[in-house]
Amino acid sequence: MKRIAIIGPESTGKSALARGLSDYFGDPWVPEYAREYLQHLGRVYEMDDLLRIAKGQLYREDELATEAGRFLVCDTNLIVIKIWSDFKYGSTHPWVEEQLINRFYDHYLLTDIDLPWEPDPLREHPDQRRNLFDCYRNYLEDQDLRYTMITGLGKSRLELAIRALNNL
Repeated sequence: MKRIAIIGPESTGKSALARGLSDYFGDPWVPEYAREYLQHLGRVYEMDDLLRIAKGQLYREDELATEAGRFLVCDTNLIVIKIWSDFKYGSTHPWVEEQLINRFYDHYLLTDIDLPWEPDPLREHPDQRRNLFDCYRNYLEDQDLRYTMITGLGKSRLELAIRALNNL
């Protein structure tokens, strides 16, 4: 089984891509735990919440890994939490940093900002997508991680991701 992480700024189609890949390959996908967590929080989130979100994301990922055949598609991973934490708070919890070193993904799909911004109560920075995208790409390249840039609209985005995974 290969672990695939979909990462990128807000409103770049990560969840739709994860669902589409899951449907196409017939393997499970791990939804973004942050969305569920924040919808039920009842207050403005704080830096400590990012650690809880990280742990919840990994728990769900490990839980669904037992059901995966060829792929486990993760709609986000700890890179997203790190980039966001560094952007919003100027640092990342050491536990998250440690997990980033110890947890392996076979491939990353980096979603480009070529999709129009879709407002959502949980999204915060429509004007920072370019900056955040550059942070993701720089992180992947600095860590020498294998990734494919996912661009385009509609079906072409999913088709590009399918080709990338079929080439693994």
